[in-house]
Amino acid sequence: MLALFGRKKLTDDKVANLFVYTTIDAVEKGWPEVAGFINDSPEFVQRPQVCDQDYGKFLMIVVAANFNYIPKNFDEGHDKEIINGAIAKFADIFGLSSDEFKKKVSDYRSFLSRVNQPSKNTLYSMSRGIFHKYNLNDYQEDYFKSMKVPNPIFLKNMNEIMENFLWDWDAFKDKYKVQ
Repeated sequence: MLALFGRKKLTDDKVANLFVYTTIDAVEKGWPEVAGFINDSPEFVQRPQVCDQDYGKFLMIVVAANFNYIPKNFDEGHDKEIINGAIAKFADIFGLSSDEFKKKVSDYRSFLSRVNQPSKNTLYSMSRGIFHKYNLNDYQEDYFKSMKVPNPIFLKNMNEIMENFLWDWDAFKDKYKVQ
């Protein structure tokens, strides 16, 4: 009961703002570690040389994946307001219109769904999305390269890393109340 009175109240706009800036910060700080993991991964026969500054595709994968969880964690109405607010804020940051950024997110969500068939696990789709967006198939041993699938060991390790980029909405809702 005390937790109910102790939670800080936030508007949909504040949640969207918090989501946008925290996500960007996490991606900017985390991408060099992710790129380093990819580059040093022993599952590749040739070093991929993913650049520390090339995190745009990674950011879009993280945003698209996290958008999948918002409707599952907020009442209808709040979820749409949070997503639309986040889209507007991301669009403004990247100098795009809201419609352009919304289309980009939609394209990434479709892409993640497609590369993750038949699974519907969002976490797995993120790892597979990175594998395909950064053309990592080119650096694999011939067996996996010919099948055009990621080495399962690489995928398992990448899944563990990607967990750090998914929002823990349960913990968020324990701390904040959206009004």
